[in-house]
Amino acid sequence: MEFMEDKVFRIGPIRPPSEADSLLLQVTNGCTWNKCKFCQLYRHTKFKAYSADSIKADIDNMVYHAERARQYQNADGSWDIDGLNGELARSGAAERECFYMVANWLVGGGENVFLQDGNTTVLSSGRLADVLVYLRQAFPSIKRITSYGRAQNLAKVSAEEFAELKAAGLDRIHSGYETGSDAVLKKINKGVTAAEEITAGRNIKAGGIELSVYFMPGVGGKELTAENALGTSEVINAVNPDFLRIRTAAVKPGTGLYEDYVNGEFTLCSDDEKLIEIRTVIERASGIDTRLVSDHIINLLQGLKGSLKDDKEKLLAMIDEYLAKPEVEKRMYQAARRMARVVSPKEMGRLSEREAAELKRFAESVQDPYEWEIKMNDMIARYI
Repeated sequence: MEFMEDKVFRIGPIRPPSEADSLLLQVTNGCTWNKCKFCQLYRHTKFKAYSADSIKADIDNMVYHAERARQYQNADGSWDIDGLNGELARSGAAERECFYMVANWLVGGGENVFLQDGNTTVLSSGRLADVLVYLRQAFPSIKRITSYGRAQNLAKVSAEEFAELKAAGLDRIHSGYETGSDAVLKKINKGVTAAEEITAGRNIKAGGIELSVYFMPGVGGKELTAENALGTSEVINAVNPDFLRIRTAAVKPGTGLYEDYVNGEFTLCSDDEKLIEIRTVIERASGIDTRLVSDHIINLLQGLKGSLKDDKEKLLAMIDEYLAKPEVEKRMYQAARRMARVVSPKEMGRLSEREAAELKRFAESVQDPYEWEIKMNDMIARYI
């Protein structure tokens, strides 16, 4: 197939870890709010919602690259990887990333698509539905389409409109609630209320769309750690989202939260306090069938996952087992986890004697508990 230099499509900067193998379709650029104190991702990006025609043009270019890739699919469904790599090498610099994404997606099954950027559901339901239908027609193999959505905007969409989006092809919405506490929401300048989070969540669920909510343990600081946990548990119990995803808070230079921290208006929570917040949400879960997920390297206990309905005792036991460890062992694990050496406390036994000795020296070298929290925060912040 003759290669055309202009067959490119936009690719945004972020997607959830659960969408690592998804095809990325950018329908907006940036964030409509862009004022959250913990975030700096879109600080210098002016929000833009793309037209349906522009998005469809990107889909057409995806189809073009899919046709290029399918030349190397064998009759039995397997792929000629060497042939794909050769095609990739012949691509121009601008087109290479686009071809690689589409080809890699098809080799992986070509099933899931993620709509970017931070608040795609700000598009009118009619425009978004038009795009969804066009996308599914272009790629009949699609099984799931997912999007980010900001709770404040989602609260303005009716259950009937969500049902229309579901019928058009939208299967799941990710929303960064971060907390269910109005006090914490105000402190981090989230620009939304707990009541709006509940309205948004209930309407999404009533419309038949899966909802994945994000919770930030520690984002209220020591000052509001109890409020963060209690408020979040109330919102989660009221909404019953399909997923509750943990995103441990970290204070990163360049953010408003970091300025509050430097000015003494925000005190870092310890890892124990963050786990206690998660524990509170789990323990208070009532009448909901939400799945807890800890799918990010910034989370201390990545294996903490399961149903808040069926696995509550198991989840609580995992947290309690860690909290009961001697302080030096907890510190050693925290450091190893932040260095990406382990994913669970049980893996500490796999470290060499030299590695364990180095971690112990590091853990015992810091006398001031808060200085230790500062070191751990700095290590977490590298990943966000």
